[in-house]
Amino acid sequence: MSTTTEDLTRDPFLSRARLAFRYFRWRRPFWAGLFTMIAGLPIVYFPYAHVTLGDLTIRMSTTAGAGSLVIGVLLMVLGLVMWFQPQVRIFAGVAAILLALVSLVVSNFGGFLVGFIFGLVGGAMGVAWVPGQPGPQAAERKDAAGGDPPPATPGTGSALAGFGGTGATPGEGTTPGKGRHRAE
Repeated sequence: MSTTTEDLTRDPFLSRARLAFRYFRWRRPFWAGLFTMIAGLPIVYFPYAHVTLGDLTIRMSTTAGAGSLVIGVLLMVLGLVMWFQPQVRIFAGVAAILLALVSLVVSNFGGFLVGFIFGLVGGAMGVAWVPGQPGPQAAERKDAAGGDPPPATPGTGSALAGFGGTGATPGEGTTPGKGRHRAE
C-alpha cells in the first residue's frame, strides 16, 4: 500500500463544485453571513425549547417568544442578504448588530449569550468586509505566465487602502491618497 495519491482520479464534478464554492465565498462576506445566520438559531430555539433533565422539565417559554422569533428570523434573513446581496453588507451588518443588542433584553439574554456574540461578530464582519482589488503585480504575473494571471483573492481588500501611502516620506514615489492635500 502506498501513500501517494497520484493514481487516484478526481471526479471533475466535485472539483468544479469545490472551485465554484470557493469563488462564491471569495466574492461576498461569506463568514459574516454564516455567523449572522448561526446567531439567529439559539435566539429562536431557546424560548420554545423544553429541556428535560431526568424528571425535571425546564420550559423557557416567555411572553417575549414572538419577539425572539422575529429577531431570530431577521438575523437569518440578514445573513442570507449578506451572501446574495453583498452590496448592502454595511446595512445588513449594522442591522445585525442592533438586533443582537435587542436580543439581550427580549430573548433570554440573546440566546444565553451565544446568539448575541455570534450576531455581534457576524455584523461586525459584514461591516468590515471590503471586496478585494487585484494587486499591482497582476500585470507582471500575466506577462511572466504568458496567459491569464491567477485570480487575486477577492474579499481581502483593505478599507484603508485609499487613505494614504505606505508610510514613506512624501516624494519617494508614493501616490497621494485621500486627505493628503490637507497636510501640505
